[in-house]
Amino acid sequence: MRGIYIHIPFCHQICHYCDFNKVFFKNQPVDAYIESIGKELAILHAEGISFKEVETVFLGGGTPTSLSEAQLDRLLEIIHQYVQVSALKEFTTEANPDELTPGKLAVLRNGGVNRLSIGVQSFDPDLLVKIGRTHGPDDAVRVIGDARKAGFDNISVDLIYGLPGQTIKQWQHTLEQTAALELPHTSGYSLIVEPKTVFYNLMNKGKLPLPGEDTEAQMFEVLIDSMEKHNRKQYEVSNFAIPGFESIHNLIYWENENYAGIGAGAHGYVKGRRYSNIGPLTKYMQEISEGKRPLQQEHEVTEAERMEEEMFLGLRKMDGVSNSAFHQRFGRSLEDIYGTKLEMLMADGLIEQQGDHVKLTKKGIFRGNEVFQQFLF
Repeated sequence: MRGIYIHIPFCHQICHYCDFNKVFFKNQPVDAYIESIGKELAILHAEGISFKEVETVFLGGGTPTSLSEAQLDRLLEIIHQYVQVSALKEFTTEANPDELTPGKLAVLRNGGVNRLSIGVQSFDPDLLVKIGRTHGPDDAVRVIGDARKAGFDNISVDLIYGLPGQTIKQWQHTLEQTAALELPHTSGYSLIVEPKTVFYNLMNKGKLPLPGEDTEAQMFEVLIDSMEKHNRKQYEVSNFAIPGFESIHNLIYWENENYAGIGAGAHGYVKGRRYSNIGPLTKYMQEISEGKRPLQQEHEVTEAERMEEEMFLGLRKMDGVSNSAFHQRFGRSLEDIYGTKLEMLMADGLIEQQGDHVKLTKKGIFRGNEVFQQFLF
């Protein structure tokens, strides 16, 4: 068990692109839900799942910073009961710029949180309105200043490109504003229009003017060039950092390691089994109150599936997949299992062999999904 993900499903505003498990904050049983988080941790602990060796905790959502100072304090108190927080390599919370007050920053810092992942998305005020965000560019700049004053130096921002009506010039402006903040980590994601979102409904009505694939690819290239120019190394397809500030928690996912998923709709991977929790809050809390794990689905991952996951997750990292590590894990080489596929991808110039590692080429980074699909079952 290397990490714990804890899902906080509450939001004061639902963004037009978001398909994560979330609900409007108002009139929700927030305090009772926080107590259910503690009960779920207790249930797992009683089943013999140890959190002693955990390296990371990640609070995601929804929006963890939608909680009040008192609610955040209680959540952190519960986490301290089960996790040796002082020994964590990384304790991250996601945050919205307009909700992260100095008071909440103090609570987080005092509770052991040492990394912030702030959902900036864009520095263009019109685009922020279009995508349903409630903050402005000035809020993002202000909150990063407040975070530094509160003692946070490990700060990341999320950015999105390929937004409706977004131009290359707007994207370049966002990247320039990001560079000016001199942050150690940036994540840049292309917009994916997911079912059950506002954007999905608009797209089906022909009212979502998205940039074309060529423009989106150009935006990705502009992102990579900007990060390289400012000495932020691309260590995963969508993630860039000053060396030493890579997201340890996200690397757990890409390295196909075990982590617990806690909370409504959370996913986990424990003892060779992938699982997802029940999404609806009342049903999740009911199962917890009865002392049961709130499982929606659970699947024992076969060796063939683990090998495939090793490939399509591992190839997201710029370091790629280690042949020796693969052999140590499965007792067989990459060549034994995937020789034909690897030869084909190498012939197409999408992957390359560098020493012990198989990794994406520059061309492969731009066509990553084609590569990953070769290993999906």
